[in-house]
Amino acid sequence: MKLIGAGLPRTATLSQRTAIEALGLTPCYHMQNILMDLNQTPRWCAVLDGKLPLEEFFSGFVATVDWPGSYFYRELAEIYPDAKVLLSVRDSDAWARSMHQTIWGLFYDDTLLRHLSDARGHVDQMWALYIETMKDMWQRRGLLNGPETTLEWMRQAFRRYNEEVRRTIPAGRLLVWSAMDGWEPLCEFLELPVPDIPFPRVNDSDHFIGGIVQASMQSLQAQLAISR
Repeated sequence: MKLIGAGLPRTATLSQRTAIEALGLTPCYHMQNILMDLNQTPRWCAVLDGKLPLEEFFSGFVATVDWPGSYFYRELAEIYPDAKVLLSVRDSDAWARSMHQTIWGLFYDDTLLRHLSDARGHVDQMWALYIETMKDMWQRRGLLNGPETTLEWMRQAFRRYNEEVRRTIPAGRLLVWSAMDGWEPLCEFLELPVPDIPFPRVNDSDHFIGGIVQASMQSLQAQLAISR
């Protein structure tokens, strides 16, 4: 492991993964790895409960960004003492709004996104377990407070988390970075040349919502076909 992403989801982590892999740090573990293979979820539950070594998940990976890697950034920093740590940040108001629209909305809001997800959970045991596991992780970290979580609560939680990372990781090992900063500070930190391509910009919110809706519809349609 060469790079540990400590930044929270909704801080352009999909753009980060694309950029990091373009720099040759590949493969990079990301939440998308789980969404593409939900059968990993029981093993992540075992990791959360201390019944499975964390490093088993990251064997063969050169980098990790997004959840669940950032949830375990402290543990990973100890397991891989030579790895550098990247804290991706953004404006706390923008982060809270993005969280409300996507992750909090998926868990708790009265929207089509949440209702499609709930319906999928009724016919897909792994999806139901995934949702409960993610809720558990966010609450254990003190970043969500259930259905009553306000935007201000999320803003404060985001700031607390980022300050915690700054206190935990030595300054010489840590880069505090925004996707708006682009290639230069990231490449300097990683001691890699700046690529002659634009920095990738992936719309995480559209990708997140579209992916959940599409996968839920496919799962429900498959169940409908079986029940006919």
